[in-house]
Order: sequence, then C-alpha cells, then structure tokens
Amino acid sequence: MQYKKAHFIGIAGKGMSATALLLRQMGVEISGSDAGFYPPVSTYLQNAGILFSEGYKAENIPPDADIIIIGKNAKLVPEENEEVAAAFAWQAGLPAIRRVKSFPDILEELTRSKETLVVAGSYGKSTSTALLAWCLKEAGKDPSYFIGEVTKGFEQYAHLGQGNVFVLEGDEYPSANWDPTSKFLHYNAKNVLLTSATHDHVNVYPTHEDYLKPFRQLLASLPKDGLLVASTERFAGQLASECAAPTISYGLTTGQWHAANIVHDTTTTFDLMHEDEKVATFSTTLLGDHNIENIVGISALLLTKKLLTPQELAEGVASFQGVKRRLELLSHSRVPVYEGFGSSYEKARSAMEAVAKHYPGRRLVVIFEPHTFSWRNRDALAWYDSVFREAAKVYIYEPASQGAATHAQVTQEEIVERVRAAGLDTTAIHDETSALELLRNDLKAEDVILLLTSGDLGGLIVSTPTLVEELFPLAE
Repeated sequence: MQYKKAHFIGIAGKGMSATALLLRQMGVEISGSDAGFYPPVSTYLQNAGILFSEGYKAENIPPDADIIIIGKNAKLVPEENEEVAAAFAWQAGLPAIRRVKSFPDILEELTRSKETLVVAGSYGKSTSTALLAWCLKEAGKDPSYFIGEVTKGFEQYAHLGQGNVFVLEGDEYPSANWDPTSKFLHYNAKNVLLTSATHDHVNVYPTHEDYLKPFRQLLASLPKDGLLVASTERFAGQLASECAAPTISYGLTTGQWHAANIVHDTTTTFDLMHEDEKVATFSTTLLGDHNIENIVGISALLLTKKLLTPQELAEGVASFQGVKRRLELLSHSRVPVYEGFGSSYEKARSAMEAVAKHYPGRRLVVIFEPHTFSWRNRDALAWYDSVFREAAKVYIYEPASQGAATHAQVTQEEIVERVRAAGLDTTAIHDETSALELLRNDLKAEDVILLLTSGDLGGLIVSTPTLVEELFPLAE
C-alpha cells in the first residue's frame, strides 16, 4: 500500500472511522468530513491526530490526496453531495491507485497476506469479533482487528498488529453506493465464523433467498486450507451443508462444540465441550445464553486453528468486558437499566431473554424504538406478536422516519395496537420529556429496565439511567 494522504468522506461512520484509524497507524496522513461528529467516534479520531471537517464541501478534499474513501450513507452520492461530486471528478485521468474507493476496498488490500478470521451472520457479529480479538490480544498474539462497535477495554476498535491474524467483523451490507458487493466479500476470508443467517436488511434483500446469496458467495470463496465454524441455527446449518471447505458446528447445547453445566449468576460459569469431552471451564460476566453461544463459537475457531490454548482462552473470556450497547449496564441504582441492541427480532429476543433470566423476580420494563427498516416494515408486523413476551410493560417510541418512503412502513399506532393485542401493557411515547414523566410515575423499585434500539431513543438512553438513579439511589 503506497498511500501518503487519504481523505474520508463520511468519516464519522464506525466502519469508515475504523479504517481511517488503521491507515493512520500505517503512517498515512488522514483528513475527513461528515455531517456531524459525536463521541465516541470523534474522540477516537481526535486522539489519533486525525483532522476532520463538519459539513460537506468540495474544498475539504486536499489537493495532494492519494486516495479518497467514501462511505455508504445514501446521501453520499454525486447528485446530492458536492464533496462526493468533486471526489469523482478528482479521480478522472489519474492512475488507478489514486481513485475513489470504499472502506471495504481498503480492507481488501490490508488483508491480502493475513490469516483472516471473518465473523459473519445476522446477529452476534460484534460480540464474537470483539471476543476473538480480545482473547488473542490478551494472550500476547497482537492480532490486527476491525470491530464494528466500540468495545470496552480496547484503546481503539481497529488495530494493525504485528501478528499474522486479522480478525474482522464481516457485514453483508453493500460496500458502497456504486458497489453492491457485500462488504465481507472484500475481506479475503480464509476462516469464517458463521453465527446465523436469518433474514435481515429487508430494504436491500427483499427475500430470504436474496439475503442468503452473499453468504453462499462468502463460503464458496473459502480456500481448501480454510475453516468454516457454523452455528447450528437453522439457516447457518443449511449454508454449512453446502460448503466445500472444512466445516465444524457449534451451538449452546448442540453441535460438535457446545456448553454444559451452565450456571447463571452475576458471573456465569459453564463447561466447554468438544463432542463428549470437556475442554475447559469458563466464567463470564456477559448476560444471556446467546453470549455463551458466542463464546462457544469463538472457542471452536481458536482451538481448532490452534491459535490459543484452552487456558489462554479461558483467561481471555473471563476478562472480556463486553461490547458497548450489547446488554450494557447503564445505571448505578437499585433498578438496573440495560441497553440492548435491538436492530432485529433475534437480537431483541436474546436481550430480553437474558435480562429476564438474570432478574427472574423483577418486572421487566422495555422501552423500544423501531429504528431499523426491518422493524418498520409492514411484513414484520407479526414480530410484535411474540417479541416482548417476557415484558410486563412496553413503551414504544416513534419509528424513525429516514427512508420511510422506500418501503411499506408501519405507523407507531399500528405497532402499539399489535403489541396490545398480544396481551401486553403498552404505551406510545413521542418525546424525551413526556416519556420521562410517564416513567417517573410508573417505575417501581422491583423493576429492571431494558432500552432496546439501534438508534438513540430520542435521548432516553442517557436520561433514563439518570432518572432511575434519582428515583432509586443505591443504599449508602
């Protein structure tokens, strides 16, 4: 890679900022722009000495840039964005290296000579990727990694290490507005951890078969000396059965690798099993059976590839603090407030099951925002019949409006009516102030609260824990 100066348009995105950090570690001078900048991304960029401009302007592009990387946001197209238009004009007539690229293009260059571990699937990607990177890092292997979310304990969510292993979160979403190729198809996958393959991103993949197509391409690209570690989840298992590369299976209680003797507590313990043989006993502070399954999956990969010993792995798992927004405890009060990443039915179900299992004697209050296209799509209305079944009280925030015209979006009223029809006490909320007043009058000392969204709940992610700490302070 011969770049000296790179410019990122849309640099505040997680994938874009992570790629910028990787290039910065290589000594590349980085500049960037975006519509807005907020922590933690802005903090990571500032700490890395990366300068960025708020707002899109043609003059943001350095005249001596070697390369321009453009994000996937729908507004980053030449017809609507003068900086993007200037970028495409800039590349005209220049050598191939000096051209517009996507961040997956850059990762394709960075991973060519590496032992890649790509985590793919409709859920569990960020946690599994972070677990892999963490366990390798804690064992002194100094891996490279690219994680799609901010993870506790890491200085950055992207790193170029001295070791030969490169761990990547593999997203099936299109690479760029001009490149419909799924991002993970650029990552030179040699080994894949496939967590699941349930239908997601309905705005891009209208049918489940459409959705499975890039996963089939990914698995077909694996080399003969590669490895597929596939969950026993129905559709992941189906894809695994079609894969020509060496394949092993894992699950919570099924598969060649699985867990046994699970004891849920403040610290959960379980035995990692390979077939009928106990490999190690693990302890983790992560909540939920889904996280045990994530640990089993990364263990199957790391141990099969002989990248870690069972002891090194157990020590890494025990010290892993978790990914931000994935069942993260936000409050210091008698009423716990957790944030769960509720971008899909399966993720929402996992979060609620985990909280209910760890707090069996408490009333579960769920504050939910239908933020993703999938939750807002009319074809997903049936999800609301069963998704909240552990909850005693559900608050439904207004659906996001971005892209509403691109699919058959349901209204907040329709969602509330559907959840009520399922027999649940359900209330619509429209803004932060009125929602906090409702919560002030409704919350009880025996509650546990789950904030479930992939957005920001209109500010409630910050203000709800503050309210709860006021109402139910820890005993001194």
